[in-house]
Amino acid sequence: MSNAAVEASGTVAAARAEDAVKIYGSGEIEVRALSGVNITFEQGQFTAIMGPSGSGKSTLLHCMAALDDLTEGRAFIGDTDLSTLTDKELTRLRRERVGFIFQAFNLVPTLTAIENITLPIELARRQPDQEWVDGVVATVGLGDRLGHRPSELSGGQQQRVAVARALASKPEVIFADEPTGNLDYRSGTDVLRFMRQAVDDLGQTIVMVTHDSRAASFADRTVFLSDGIVRGELINPSAELILDQMKILQVGQFIRGIPEGATMDEVLKFMEELEE
Repeated sequence: MSNAAVEASGTVAAARAEDAVKIYGSGEIEVRALSGVNITFEQGQFTAIMGPSGSGKSTLLHCMAALDDLTEGRAFIGDTDLSTLTDKELTRLRRERVGFIFQAFNLVPTLTAIENITLPIELARRQPDQEWVDGVVATVGLGDRLGHRPSELSGGQQQRVAVARALASKPEVIFADEPTGNLDYRSGTDVLRFMRQAVDDLGQTIVMVTHDSRAASFADRTVFLSDGIVRGELINPSAELILDQMKILQVGQFIRGIPEGATMDEVLKFMEELEE
């Protein structure tokens, strides 16, 4: 795997970042969450982003999705440079061109499943493409639950509603942050299959942050981050291969975190603190 910036081979990018830097705090408390990330996400591709805790993967997703600002560098949705947009324009972009799936389902409790699904379209004051919405509902298998409110649905069904909501407005790219984190194995697998179908059957673009190697194996491509740096990628990897790569990254991050000149006692203490 290359230590250089990851560049996808497609001719049209749904989203990309150039020399992306994100710094929190300053001075002694400065944290560099992203350190010059260059990455491209192709249209019609399912990409997973993985890395140890604190690697910068969620920060990257939030900056790419216009939920947070970069300190340096640029992020694009299509050909739109997010740094050139006003707050109002960013709100419109998030509403009309980007879909979101979070670990928390974030459904409106008083609305039915179908009302939650079409809510972004209503907020944008657009006419829904009924054929597309019907196709989305069929893809995620919600036909017999459309009139139910969130409290009447299982966790897996609620997340399927959230997936359908993200798809309904035909976004250019969907950003998913640990979408199966609150689900059991079976429900999580169902949601991942629906996301895979959305790419294969509906031509959607999905970028997913996950800590789960099995979830990442549903993607076309898995990108690895540590210490805010892209360390490489794997194409169509198995869960086992992804897990092996994660172990390598975790060891590397551990070694880089040991203070220079540390004694054996200090190294052991450092290891104990990591395990807590």
